[in-house]
Amino acid sequence: MNYWLVKSEPNAYSWDNLVKDTFTPWDGVRNYQARNNLKAMKKDDWVLFYHSVNEKAVVGCAKVIKEYYQDPTTEDERWVAVDLAPEHKLDKPVTLKQIKEEERLENIALIRQSRLSVMPIKQEEFEVVLELGTI
Repeated sequence: MNYWLVKSEPNAYSWDNLVKDTFTPWDGVRNYQARNNLKAMKKDDWVLFYHSVNEKAVVGCAKVIKEYYQDPTTEDERWVAVDLAPEHKLDKPVTLKQIKEEERLENIALIRQSRLSVMPIKQEEFEVVLELGTI
């Protein structure tokens, strides 16, 4: 099993949208490294859902429910999508500030590759974020 973090601007697509929709294609990714990460996702992998821009916080956990397929937003065969479904909302958002201050997360991709929208994370990092998001 692998662990991932995906970023979305909450005014474009938020955690609440994902919960309401029950699942979503994670499409529209146009960065090769992020695309390769989508291709590496496997069914039942865990995903942290991060609100970018103004909020800058992990707000929930999702799972990959469908592995990569042709991105429906383009005919260009280079781009792919996966389907994600919500699992649970964190008790409290884990902010980027908290992540940067947490010694156990000093190497998390969110800090090292801050512009990447789909990134792998280690199981230990995933668990630390969950711990920080639990009351």
